[in-house]
Amino acid sequence: MVLDPRPMIGAEQPMTLITSADQLSLTLREGNIRLFHIALLQMLYLLKDMDTVRIIGASLVLLFLLSVNTSITPLRSRPNRFGPLKAARPTSVTTAPHSREAVRRYAVFYSKIKGYKETLDLFRSMGSFELDVDSYTCNFALKACFGLRDYEAGREIIRIAFDRRISDDRFLGSSMISFLVKFDDIDEARRIFDGMLEKDVVCWNSMLGGYVKACQYDKAFGLFHSMCECRIRPSPVTMVSLIQACGGMKNIEFGKCVHGCVLGLGMGDDILVLTSLVDMYSKMGDIGSAHSVFEGMSVKNLVSWNAMISGCVQNGSLLESFVLFRRLVVSGGGFDSGTIVSLLQGCAQIADLRNGKIIHCCILRRGLELNLILCTALVDLYSKCSALKQARFVFDRMNDKNVITWTAMLVGLAQNGIMIKEGVRPNETTFVSLLTACSHSGLVEEGIDFFYGMETHYKIRPTEKHYACLVDLLGRAGRLEEAEAVINQMPFTPGSSVFEALLSGCRTHKNIDMGIRTGDRLLRLDAMNPGTHIMLSNIYAEARRWDAVNHIRSLMRRKGLRKTPGYSLIEVKNQVHSFFAGDDSHPNWAEIHQLLEKLRSVVEAIGYVPETSCVLRDVDEPTKIKLLWRHSERLAIAFGLLSTPAGSLIRITKNLRVCVDCHTLTKYISKVVKREIIVRDANRFHHFIDGNCSCNDYW
Repeated sequence: MVLDPRPMIGAEQPMTLITSADQLSLTLREGNIRLFHIALLQMLYLLKDMDTVRIIGASLVLLFLLSVNTSITPLRSRPNRFGPLKAARPTSVTTAPHSREAVRRYAVFYSKIKGYKETLDLFRSMGSFELDVDSYTCNFALKACFGLRDYEAGREIIRIAFDRRISDDRFLGSSMISFLVKFDDIDEARRIFDGMLEKDVVCWNSMLGGYVKACQYDKAFGLFHSMCECRIRPSPVTMVSLIQACGGMKNIEFGKCVHGCVLGLGMGDDILVLTSLVDMYSKMGDIGSAHSVFEGMSVKNLVSWNAMISGCVQNGSLLESFVLFRRLVVSGGGFDSGTIVSLLQGCAQIADLRNGKIIHCCILRRGLELNLILCTALVDLYSKCSALKQARFVFDRMNDKNVITWTAMLVGLAQNGIMIKEGVRPNETTFVSLLTACSHSGLVEEGIDFFYGMETHYKIRPTEKHYACLVDLLGRAGRLEEAEAVINQMPFTPGSSVFEALLSGCRTHKNIDMGIRTGDRLLRLDAMNPGTHIMLSNIYAEARRWDAVNHIRSLMRRKGLRKTPGYSLIEVKNQVHSFFAGDDSHPNWAEIHQLLEKLRSVVEAIGYVPETSCVLRDVDEPTKIKLLWRHSERLAIAFGLLSTPAGSLIRITKNLRVCVDCHTLTKYISKVVKREIIVRDANRFHHFIDGNCSCNDYW
């Protein structure tokens, strides 16, 4: 009987369990060789003779009698008990390969089951079997080196390829370039590329992708120009690399040119290219173009949907991201953890706890794997929504935690004024969170110890972010001279973030001279930063130097700079309501104004006195008081009191730092109405309960 191996190479389905020797003999008598082999392996599995399974399974695959995807899992057994032949890898080459073709079969098999070490051992043993290496085996060996993350072994294989004069093979050349760029050895990759006599589009793409990965975008475009001069037609992979380069350069004009090239080359229906365009436009803030490309796609896969949903989240269009998610589900398309992570990040941005919980329920109902990335996103969501019990619940039940998970938990605790000490080895980001926590909690000496212990105990050299945190720590505590001394002693030139931290401290503690000096240095570093102009204007205003205030504001108008308007958000009955300072456009404005007037009478009767110094305008006292009572967070709190049940929690999100007077007033309101009010401002969370705030008036 002659066996035709071709029908056996595809993936196999699980089969019914054969339990007796009689059944096994019957399959052989009937001539069903495939069924006989699978049944034999099943019985060996049941006998737990794994070594024999490995040897026979590997041999059958190498003889093309079975596929590596063949399932030997009996239907009546538990699904996690047995697996496909991919799991039955032989631990070593048990017989000497008699020819180069046999070596290739072994290499293919090991590659499919990710047997990187076995592939490399096979390659190194070829000499002892008196077999010469060729470009084919070198190719598989290089892939194994990358799988093992073994750069030196890969360089040794490249050296062997040059010694044996087989490096001119374009397939091997492409593999060598790809291997080197993955290890950031871009110069050596270019040397090999330039030495190749024959280059196909794959070689060009490998080199082009290497330049993009190394952020050498000018060289990437230069190589593309050379590619066109050599009359090599670009492939979709080429265009994806160029699109990524445009995104890295943040150059939307280049991006539109590449988009035009895509259409000119007839790739307007390529799903990979179009998805890359959606991602590029989203990352550059042109969500309209991203949406246009997305809606024009005749076919969309999950990656396309995820790119568009993520783009909406990145650009603050959370409502649109949920609309897209509903469209995806209604259309019958599935979603994965990438989709969910984007939605969770969007909910975290605006502290949308309700929708975040809905997404969490969706994860559980859909049975998605609670992997590290997904759990970290949940911890981040609950932390940023001040739901620390839920955050800690998810955090404590994670089997694996990386430094990003710990940092997300630390940031949540820091923003809520809570410090913890755990046995996690920190990284740079962790120390930023720790220093921020100390700064917001008034733990000055602890923060200083953390800063100077970074390099001493953990060999982490402080960056500009860490120095900015230290300056902020000292500035908040009023130790401005020490903060300025830290800046003057920095081992590198300080950037704008360091001076911004000092300027904020100068304003808080009304050190006008140092504030003006620091503001001038900031303007020399970044003349187009509206935040610096506003801060400097506020310092002049607190010193009642109105001429200087008018000069700064006039300067901003000439430069086309605008102040970011303050706003507050509150969610009521599944709808997010936004309020701006002085906003009277809300449908419930009359009721809001009436309630604020009542609250004003009550809180003033029990001791509230307006802090009119927060109004940095040259107007009289009654006007300042009127302006204070129209701050956005007061409007949001009043609307929340009108629209939610008595005694329920009120959550407010504000995009700027809450002013001193609003902070004081909210403490009084929480006491009068006997409600907990949580305000998340640009710096931290404030939990107002019975006339007190969790920040202890230190923020």
